Amino acid sequence: MSRFIETIQVLRGELRNLEFHQQRFERTRYQALGLKRHPLLTDVIRVPEGLERGLYKCRVSYQKEISLIEFEPQQTHKVKSLKLVYSDTIDYGFKYADRSELERLFQRREECDDILVVKNDCITDSFYANVVFWDGEIWVTADTPLLPGTMRASLLTRGLIRERRIAPEDLAGYQKLKLINAMNDLDSSPEISIKSIKK
Repeated sequence: MSRFIETIQVLRGELRNLEFHQQRFERTRYQALGLKRHPLLTDVIRVPEGLERGLYKCRVSYQKEISLIEFEPQQTHKVKSLKLVYSDTIDYGFKYADRSELERLFQRREECDDILVVKNDCITDSFYANVVFWDGEIWVTADTPLLPGTMRASLLTRGLIRERRIAPEDLAGYQKLKLINAMNDLDSSPEISIKSIKK
């Protein structure tokens, strides 16, 4: 049986975006495991003392039951360039602990720092993040993500980003991009020039 994870940001001792993590946790347990009753993450996660300062990552591992909850300091990974990689068979519809399919694509990045996966001629995600693009007026995210992330869901709900179908040939119509995930929001994620995407 596949193992699933939720990665939750802990900022100054507080769990962030927990309602969206709870929604994905329940959706995964229902759709992948057939479970209809779910524990509340607020009831099972206890942030240890000493995490009141700084940024930490909480990783919840689970199948039918939660098997492990661990905390670690957030490590930043600078991304300055992305390589377009193509796969029409990649499947990462749930947040699996096993990322071997993505890791194989990541090995094709050549000299770039990260990848931008294209599936069925549509832009999806980078290796670890959803992607948002600036078109000169608004931030746009692809409506074909491999995994709809919790930060993406939060930003869409608040109207800070919009969905759009994006093909590789559309990228020239954007100026810059950001990588967003549970640990990187729209404000904190650095801007990357659209010219840094290598074909």
